[in-house]
Amino acid sequence: MLHWRAWNPAHFLTVQTNHFGAAPASSGLRLDQLPDNQWATVLDVARPEGADDRELVLRLTEIGFVPGEAVRIVARGLPGREPLAVRLGHTTFALRRHEAALIHVAPGVPEGASHG
Repeated sequence: MLHWRAWNPAHFLTVQTNHFGAAPASSGLRLDQLPDNQWATVLDVARPEGADDRELVLRLTEIGFVPGEAVRIVARGLPGREPLAVRLGHTTFALRRHEAALIHVAPGVPEGASHG
């Protein structure tokens, strides 16, 4: 007999974002602190302190900022060094500095990871 379970996007997102605000497993760096053109691996996406709105974390997770993904900053805008042009896999996104600060990374990419 087969048992079907309903797909629950909230459960998937909770797993991928470390319960929306729990501290990352490793200290790492924030993405906005990563030197330009240095590849890193996403560790976690954390919620801003004191915020109860999950939309920003949800958006970052939906576009692919999940643990294990390869990422790098390819350019910073002028003036103010914003926005950041961020390469995630084979796609480039523009992030504001405060958005990039929510993404925790570790320098280097996992073996076998694809990066553009």
